[in-house]
Amino acid sequence: MESLDYLDAVAAPIAAINCDTDQILPARFLQKPRRDDFGQFLFRGLRFDDAGAQRPDFVLNRAPYRESRIVVGNHNFGCGSSREHAVWALYDYGIRAVIAPSFGDIFFINCLKNGLLPIVLPEAVVLPLLDVLAARPGSHIAIDLPAQSVTLPDGSTHAFETEPFAKQCLLSGMDEIEYTLSHRDRIDAFEREHARVY
Repeated sequence: MESLDYLDAVAAPIAAINCDTDQILPARFLQKPRRDDFGQFLFRGLRFDDAGAQRPDFVLNRAPYRESRIVVGNHNFGCGSSREHAVWALYDYGIRAVIAPSFGDIFFINCLKNGLLPIVLPEAVVLPLLDVLAARPGSHIAIDLPAQSVTLPDGSTHAFETEPFAKQCLLSGMDEIEYTLSHRDRIDAFEREHARVY
């Protein structure tokens, strides 16, 4: 998993309310193995037509949004089914953070477990930001995870909250299993002690 501390990148606006996990990663791709590049399936039904041609009006098909590493969404981003694959698709495409006024609960948790930073900012900040990003393609947003702050294209800075353990994992580039294995010596010592007692 790629570590995340400071990110200054192009942001893509996804203005639809209730952008669900089936839009992010259509159900027909759920049987693919994790080793596949799920980025190619990201927003598949919105990015491509039935013949496989790119839809020129979809944001990620337009320069310079193609290089986006940040997505700014609307209310209830990632709602719907609990599929973790939706997060894999965003991550594999190169997205490292999603900013929205609210998220689907399971999607939010899946983001943190898979190296993607979900950031909740107030509607009064996000809705004008969506307009700015649409009007000024290529606008950058800067995210400082250690300081838990976001700097928008207008230079304004906004604080956000994140769970401390998830923050530690993102900063170190470890998922929960890798974090557990980083304590292998202590685990082995505990097991040896446990074996002597019993």
